[in-house]
Amino acid sequence: MYVCVCNAVTDRQIRKARDNGASSVEDLSRELKVATCCGRCSDCARKILCEKANSTLIPTSLAVESFASA
Repeated sequence: MYVCVCNAVTDRQIRKARDNGASSVEDLSRELKVATCCGRCSDCARKILCEKANSTLIPTSLAVESFASA
């Protein structure tokens, strides 16, 4: 899906940039020109950047249980 309509940037391009080291909207702006025109895409781009990190987090209850049993 298009995230940045102004510069025709897709979610797939953002994920690829994230996988290659982009970690902020500023990085995406430099690499893909995301959020350099109207800026309406910055929230969606930020969510895509964070989605992988959020999916790999261990729930606190599991982390505490693992720590306690070690």
